[in-house]
Amino acid sequence: MKNRLLPFACLGLVLAACASVPHAATAPAPRGLDAELTGFVYPFEVRFHPLQSQGQALKLAYMDVKPAAPNGATVVLLHGKNFSGNYWARTIRALTAEGYRVVVPDQIGFGKSSKPQDYQFSFQTLATHTQELLEALGVQRALVVGHSMGGMLATRFSLMFPQRVSGLVLVNPIGLEDWKRVVPYRTVDQHYQQELAATPESIRDYMREAYFAGQWKPEYDPLTEILSGWAVGPDRERIAKVAALTSDMVFTQPVVHEFEDLQVPTLLIIGLRDRTAIGKAWAPEAVKPTLGDYTQLGKKAAAAIPGAQLVEIPGVGHVPQLEAWDPYAGALLQFAHAHR
Repeated sequence: MKNRLLPFACLGLVLAACASVPHAATAPAPRGLDAELTGFVYPFEVRFHPLQSQGQALKLAYMDVKPAAPNGATVVLLHGKNFSGNYWARTIRALTAEGYRVVVPDQIGFGKSSKPQDYQFSFQTLATHTQELLEALGVQRALVVGHSMGGMLATRFSLMFPQRVSGLVLVNPIGLEDWKRVVPYRTVDQHYQQELAATPESIRDYMREAYFAGQWKPEYDPLTEILSGWAVGPDRERIAKVAALTSDMVFTQPVVHEFEDLQVPTLLIIGLRDRTAIGKAWAPEAVKPTLGDYTQLGKKAAAAIPGAQLVEIPGVGHVPQLEAWDPYAGALLQFAHAHR
């Protein structure tokens, strides 16, 4: 691990990325899940914050986990596009054991939150929702941690509300490059058709290849449970539409050009095996090899963000909190303690 601390991936890529990949070993048939995951149990109590947004009454789901011995600091965990707040369970437990209050929202369009189909999704809107939630919870300042797409959102949040951010942690964030400059645009309608075609098998195959270099372990199974349940659930068309809208958001709203404007202490935790890049599946052949090279993207991002610190983890892919817990948790907790 290289440590300088011391002196969707879109679901819309699933079929295109995995068209020639043989299916992994057969997994148990998923149970169908509705749009808001009724009956699906999260690791901690889920509450709902009411929102009025774009003329619609919405519900923002969140977990607010308080420690037995508070240290006075709060951490906000922001999920990726192919994920929901529930996958942060081990991180939540590690942080609360150290005295941190941990707030984990499901963004609108994700997890147990509302799934509006006629909606203008933007990172600014999601950041505003997150700020409204923290205001309602009485959280004035927090360490903000974002993984994958959550890294783009955490960056936008930190640009919009720097006074609220004690520190920013980006865990294998996407958006470290601007894909729309080199990859042809795909419409929301095209994304929608591709989302509709996703199956539990293609979802698992995509994660196996994109996240874990063709390997799969039983502990990875929970990552597919929600997406697979939606793919065979009663609201699959609604989920596909929302996923198409958020895919468009991710592709068309880069944050990389504003890294130099960040004014908060920042840590990047980068698994160097990661090759996640939106649009790689339909990029020109000459461009594909240049996309998603985290051996270079992490360094470039750290150089662009004033005072950024970089922890690189060799041999680890897009989900270091699952694949390389010790170096990931060590870097996160060290940074959190330094920026309470």
